Amino acid sequence: MGTRSSTTRPVSPPRLVLDINVVLSALLFSSGAIAWLRREWQAKTIQPLASRETTMELIRVLAYPKFRLTEDEREDLLGDILPLCETVTVPEGIGVPECRDPLDRPFLELAVAAEADWLVTGDKDLLDLASNFSVLIVTPASLRDILVKRRIIPR
Repeated sequence: MGTRSSTTRPVSPPRLVLDINVVLSALLFSSGAIAWLRREWQAKTIQPLASRETTMELIRVLAYPKFRLTEDEREDLLGDILPLCETVTVPEGIGVPECRDPLDRPFLELAVAAEADWLVTGDKDLLDLASNFSVLIVTPASLRDILVKRRIIPR
């Protein structure tokens, strides 16, 4: 195949499964190390993915007392990501490697069902599965380096 010219349609944004801690960091810490992810999903240069199970987990975690979020604040935060997510139905019985934390399983299942480009996490348990998983598992910092190198996002 030839090279792409400027008249061909742009490549679709990378499709990402973001684990709960990554989403929370991006939503709650506007000047933190992962805040760039929020800016990129808002700019639609990346496509976050969600399933029923991962959405329910996000709703549950945002209600933790330690975050001291009001119901309105939780709704605002959910409104900053959920409308921008591609929703994927995960079939029952999808095969994924066993993981130590059962709460990680829905993220693995979503990554496989959606044929995601990356699963983004800082969770050691998930990162340990990287060599035995069909979807690339990367840290937010590694993802940023990849996206900059591919000129998907600015430096």
